[in-house]
Amino acid sequence: MLKKAIALSAGVLMLSGCATPTRYVDPAADDGPVAMTMDYRDFEKAATEAVEDMLASGAVVNPNGGRYIMVVSRITNDTMQRIDTDQLTKKIRVSLLRSGKVVTTTAVGLNGAEDEMTMRARELRNSEEFDQSGVQKKGTLQAPDLSLSGKILQRNHKVGSEQQVEYYIQLSLTDLASGLAFWEGETPIVKRGSNSSVSW
Repeated sequence: MLKKAIALSAGVLMLSGCATPTRYVDPAADDGPVAMTMDYRDFEKAATEAVEDMLASGAVVNPNGGRYIMVVSRITNDTMQRIDTDQLTKKIRVSLLRSGKVVTTTAVGLNGAEDEMTMRARELRNSEEFDQSGVQKKGTLQAPDLSLSGKILQRNHKVGSEQQVEYYIQLSLTDLASGLAFWEGETPIVKRGSNSSVSW
């Protein structure tokens, strides 16, 4: 029994000694292997291209001055991967906020408020436990002007002895007053590699 335990411990030590050590990766200088699945570089590329195109098109320039208020609508994941679409929309939101052209409301969304505290704080009205001078008044929330929606598509093809995986990030920016799309864009991301590579 003791011999088995020693042999097992030695085996574990040998395997751990051969393992690749964990290390940090600088996203700005990452020239590591490219995965067939979508990774942070793909979301960065799609978000950057979308924001640059929106700003260049003038779609987020409010003719009345000030900043547009944007709400994030549905971003549909039509890929074989489990993608958190917030990874894409958050990058877009941050960039647009920094541009000074757009702010995002978190008080409303398709599935309720993104930040539920906006409404919870208003439940403090008429509570004897709170100084009412600091409680949010009625009619102070701002309705959104624009809605960001979209879809992420995946298409797989066999190309000779390899496979090609195509991702399309399609986005629309809709004016909620008229229902018209002020801006639409598509970023294709195409990867080609071994048939043994996993794309889901």
